[in-house]
Amino acid sequence: MIKKIFISTGEVSGDLHGSLLARALIEESEKRSIPIEIFGLGGERMREAGVNIMHDTTSISAIGIWEALPLIVPTLKIQKRFYKLLISNSPNCLILIDYMGPNINIGRKIRRKNIKIPIYYYIAPQEWAWRVGNNSTTDLISFSNKIFAIFREEADFYRKRGGNVSWIGHPMVDSTDKLPSKRLSRKHLRLKNNENILLMMPASRPQEIKYILPTFMKVANKLQEKYPNLVVFIPSCRDTFEEKFAKALQRYNVKGRIVSSKDIEANKPFIYSLSTLALCKSGTVNMELALYGVPQVVGYKVSRVTAFIAKNILKFKVRFISPVNLLMRKRIVPEFVQKDFEVNRILKKSLQIMDKPNQKIKIKNGYKSLKKILGDKGVVQRAASEILDSLN
Repeated sequence: MIKKIFISTGEVSGDLHGSLLARALIEESEKRSIPIEIFGLGGERMREAGVNIMHDTTSISAIGIWEALPLIVPTLKIQKRFYKLLISNSPNCLILIDYMGPNINIGRKIRRKNIKIPIYYYIAPQEWAWRVGNNSTTDLISFSNKIFAIFREEADFYRKRGGNVSWIGHPMVDSTDKLPSKRLSRKHLRLKNNENILLMMPASRPQEIKYILPTFMKVANKLQEKYPNLVVFIPSCRDTFEEKFAKALQRYNVKGRIVSSKDIEANKPFIYSLSTLALCKSGTVNMELALYGVPQVVGYKVSRVTAFIAKNILKFKVRFISPVNLLMRKRIVPEFVQKDFEVNRILKKSLQIMDKPNQKIKIKNGYKSLKKILGDKGVVQRAASEILDSLN
């Protein structure tokens, strides 16, 4: 009998993690001769991994209250259709990946209706690191049969509150391999012997192009004035971003290349090998850069309205925005948020990292400490095995 697995996620990072988990589930099910079908909300990567995508949720993601307003109605419509499908098709389990707001709504609704579907939360909200208002938390534990924690702190946080938790480690550990040589990388990317890369990763959501990209471009322009042989590479996680990136390169007079979404995976090791520095937004990519040893400057900015509401009304508190710093509980990589996210500050720190070897050494030593607490390889396979164990 075919086992039905539903996955719900959104945004580019969720689509990535969903695709990795789907591949592991399919591989493990084939070993066990258990026929499975995977349906869900996600994106193109999940589709390529064998998931029957009911709606692409990577195109309706936003961080911030003001920024998310236009997406509320489309998100609610998708949730309603997804919920109806859950009821009519009754899967053997539901896997919620990240995508906090929509996924928590789905989990709550299923439990309110007393629907007996096992729910697993994979990559939970980082509540161990941030607080809103009176330190209350989401009711994740009340509707999750099991939480697959990717951080030890996350596992401890939910376990102390009565959750059924399995610490499996961070999925990025699985996909981190040794980088190719600089010589081979220059040949592959058709760069001159004296050219190096300034990696720019500014956006996975539309509003990030507005609030983050211009500042990074201005910094890149000034860095290239000092280092003419520095070439900007911008991996584009969405096809719709490529034209915007191209116009920004031209507008800010920055010498660079855009790597299309379909070419990112094949070129990533070569790009990372030659990256002197990365200018990047906060998010999953910070962990990946750390695991590959690429020095980075992290930044983030939202609208003034969102920042005001978060600080003064929701009382949102977080010590750091980069997962690297959050996990280590200290500043491993420099980060600039909101009013501090401005050209001169970022430029000054970037020049320090590029000009002073001790700055790079300090960051890379922090990366080494980080690697020791992220778990062993086989993370996604461990999650897939536990999920399939529960279906018998």
